[in-house]
Amino acid sequence: MASSIGDEKSVNAVLRISQLDALELNKALEQLVWSQFTSCFHGFKPGVLAHFEPEVKAFLSLILWKFTVYSKNATVGQAILNIQYKNNLSQTEKYQPLSKHQKLWYLIFTVGGRWLEERCYDLFSNRQQQSFCKIKNYINFGSGLLKLCGLLNFLIFLRKGTFATLTERILGIRSVFCKPQSVRQIGFEYMNRELLWHGFAEFLIYLLPLINVQKLKLKLSSWCLPIAGLSSSENTLAAHCRECSLCGEWPTMPHTIGCPHVFCYYCIKSNFLFDMYFTCPKCGSEVHDLQPLKYKIEMTELRV
Repeated sequence: MASSIGDEKSVNAVLRISQLDALELNKALEQLVWSQFTSCFHGFKPGVLAHFEPEVKAFLSLILWKFTVYSKNATVGQAILNIQYKNNLSQTEKYQPLSKHQKLWYLIFTVGGRWLEERCYDLFSNRQQQSFCKIKNYINFGSGLLKLCGLLNFLIFLRKGTFATLTERILGIRSVFCKPQSVRQIGFEYMNRELLWHGFAEFLIYLLPLINVQKLKLKLSSWCLPIAGLSSSENTLAAHCRECSLCGEWPTMPHTIGCPHVFCYYCIKSNFLFDMYFTCPKCGSEVHDLQPLKYKIEMTELRV
């Protein structure tokens, strides 16, 4: 029944960006499933899954494959974007679902290949024998060759727009839209706004760490709220020794920076080491000379 319905469906080409989005959604789902699974073992001894991690990941991927590609001819990311896999080996242009052999080989290439790579790395990482070293070199060579073929396949995909992964090209399975309205059409104005916004956001991310926000804030506050002259009762350091100008607590090992305010030694020292252009948060004075508060002034403040 399903195959007869599928034979009546016409197929539509899938945009390159839609195929790449589907792959990213698949990776995000695998990470989400793995994080949720590992959260169940937080109460156990640390590292309880370390020895069986490749097998557990392969088992979870097997379950996902059973309910996605095997049952619906589409991964989770493709299902979200209304995309399905089509048997590209068939001669007809109508939609043809994947054969059982293609589904099984898809499982072997994706889940089995990833498990073999991770398990072989664990097996041969600590072996120093000559035979194991040769096998490890062969595996590394084969892995590098597959990555090179994957890169070439990706370049061909960018050129022609079909077979986003090497597995799809080898098995002859192609991503297609089964509904014409599922084709994503984006206006040029919207794309232009998105590109400008992302470029502006990246520029801000690059620029903000270079700006001394604290000093800029002090400058703006000094312009908006100019500081009036000190009163006669504030002409001495004793009137400002009740609290640190940074932490607001009683100053520990009180020090001054050349202005009528007092700081804890560790407060002013840490801020000055972090920012060599540090200024007083109350009056905006720069650090000219870090000096400890005199003993007589400190005792005078205690009596006050």
